[in-house]
Amino acid sequence: MVVISRRRLPMLEKLDISKKLSKSEYGEQIKSAQSRLRKLELKIYRQKVSVLCVFEGWDAAGKGGAIKRLTEMLDPRGFSVSSYAAPQGEEKTHHYLWRFWRDLPRTGHVSIFDRSYYGRVLVERVEHFATDAEWQRAYQEINEFESHQAGFGMVLCKFWLHITPEEQLRRFQNRELDPFRQYKLTEEDWRNRAKIPEYTAAVEDMLVRTSTPHAPWSVIEANDKSYARVKVVETVVESIENRLN
Repeated sequence: MVVISRRRLPMLEKLDISKKLSKSEYGEQIKSAQSRLRKLELKIYRQKVSVLCVFEGWDAAGKGGAIKRLTEMLDPRGFSVSSYAAPQGEEKTHHYLWRFWRDLPRTGHVSIFDRSYYGRVLVERVEHFATDAEWQRAYQEINEFESHQAGFGMVLCKFWLHITPEEQLRRFQNRELDPFRQYKLTEEDWRNRAKIPEYTAAVEDMLVRTSTPHAPWSVIEANDKSYARVKVVETVVESIENRLN
């Protein structure tokens, strides 16, 4: 895992994407991390600390699987998961951050965003859904938004799940052949894949310009799903422990 500093340019292609865990290593480590997180859930409730986990990453990078492992031992009363697509209806009549404000965690609770307001500087930038002025302004808007939450005492964990283009293609092809998972693969996924260079530039700009001391990005090497899932849970555990200590 790489934690991004604003003083250095992240080079995604230089990540050690070969990191992996054996089946036995995964079983032991995920159970340990989940148990620690379950104990912390009660502590943040008692101490009225809120936690926001933001998940971004390439299509088929494993965001859903990581979120499942993050939550499967938690009390469902203590967390919520929100998944975001393109804004619809009333959402279009408000500032783009409006719909995310509504889903922020109450004190003592955890909110998980599957995709997020970072779409402003990713898909909306690449697909020209936002003007140049709008997405360029968004870096400061997002930093200020997150600064407000951190000032309120919120723990912010932001994840970029990174896989190689070759691994993404393999996962796309597996989904295409699996009747129970075909619904996960859309024409939009293939269109996005054709624009990997443009999205890579947008991702690297995002990582550098929105990684702050109170809301750093954690880039997770996710070619191996087991490694990525353990690293996500461990990172959330460590972030909460640092806040409580």
